[in-house]
Amino acid sequence: MRLDKFLKVSRLIKRRTVANEACDAGRVMVNGAVAKASVKVKAGDMIEIQFGTKTVKVEVLMIQETTKKEEAKEMFRYL
Repeated sequence: MRLDKFLKVSRLIKRRTVANEACDAGRVMVNGAVAKASVKVKAGDMIEIQFGTKTVKVEVLMIQETTKKEEAKEMFRYL
């Protein structure tokens, strides 16, 4: 699954366009490398997102094309 779509489906970022812009600005890293929105994400990957001064680091647990709001938290775990 594409990184921008994963960020939206897992609800780490609310909109796919915002996820795209964060990737373009170099604020998203996958496994320690700056990632573009088109990078393929798989279970076990580490994603780091910079929101201003705050950094969020998560591990991808599973990939789903769609998910309900309550189940979105099961797609990743905070580190």
